[in-house]
Amino acid sequence: MTVAYSVESRLIHAGTDRTPGEPAAPPLVPASIYVSEGEPRPSRGYGRETNPGWEALEEALGGLEDAGAVAFASGQAASTALMLTLAEGRDRIVLAADGYYGARVLADKLRPRGVEPVHADLQDLAAVARELKEAPSVLWAETPTNPLLRVADLAGLAEVAAAARAPMIVDNTTATGLLQRPLAWGAVASLYSLTKAISGHSDLLGGAVVSRDPDLLAAVRAWRTFGGGIPGPFEAWLALRGLKTLPLRIARQSESALKIARHLARHPRVRAVHYPGVERSTLAIARRQMPAGFGPLLSFEVETAPLADRVVAGARLILPATSFGGVESTWERRARWAGETAPDGLIRLSVGVEPAADLITDIDRALDTLEVP
Repeated sequence: MTVAYSVESRLIHAGTDRTPGEPAAPPLVPASIYVSEGEPRPSRGYGRETNPGWEALEEALGGLEDAGAVAFASGQAASTALMLTLAEGRDRIVLAADGYYGARVLADKLRPRGVEPVHADLQDLAAVARELKEAPSVLWAETPTNPLLRVADLAGLAEVAAAARAPMIVDNTTATGLLQRPLAWGAVASLYSLTKAISGHSDLLGGAVVSRDPDLLAAVRAWRTFGGGIPGPFEAWLALRGLKTLPLRIARQSESALKIARHLARHPRVRAVHYPGVERSTLAIARRQMPAGFGPLLSFEVETAPLADRVVAGARLILPATSFGGVESTWERRARWAGETAPDGLIRLSVGVEPAADLITDIDRALDTLEVP
């Protein structure tokens, strides 16, 4: 009789060799070559092709969505392989107008290859459908978006993408595969920056493509091999170790982020709060797509950039830094980065695993600095 264990249990045991006498923890294998003679063993000829640590990590990542996975050196390396693979034979990449700026920059790099990046409001399904029908396209979706945390209807996007015969990928970095499963909603691939919540400890760079399409996985794996965007064995080992505690971390972070978002929504110094759990217009969609929680990332706005800088500098617990998803809480004025679409006074807050009461105290103290001219 086959027992169907939970995703959480499978994450804990991914990569474990149950042979008596073998290490209980997946080993770190810093090998650039493998013993090989005669006909080369598939994926065991040279260190750029694979590593046992990558395989264990990919087993765990694929298990989040009942799929296969390919790990990369960074989220951008994974994006590059996926974008180049899907753009072949197509004229357009339709992206979220308010999505991650790194994806928009990368899409611009494809212009010399005859692929035009087009930016659309993913909440407007009719507008997305029009753009996809203009020419053979790829739909590069992101929900919730970074840094405005806008939620798009994945079922609706998948429907318009299918009608236009456009493959849909979803950047699922913000939600992770525990809170949202894009493949179940019609995506051909989910994209992840492992740097963020999946590894969770702010100590590595990594990325991954997750898909149920074996041909797509083979194509992006070929880009990894010959393009050289391979993860280091230590980074893969760290990512797998971090992934094992993702269910515990993401539950605490989601619970705290919702408390903080609700608190900020009542604060007199805050002009707007962006978080799926408090945005009334898309709350029903967010609950349907992310039934277990809304993730660790939120953003809020104060009146001006100087005031936002003062708030960030006023924290004593929250760390001023970019990136998100780590065990430590971080924040930044997002518009300080060139090319970002965020309003000048927007602060992006990544909620860590500290007690929510401590974080609220720190946030209030920092916002209190706005009382002084």
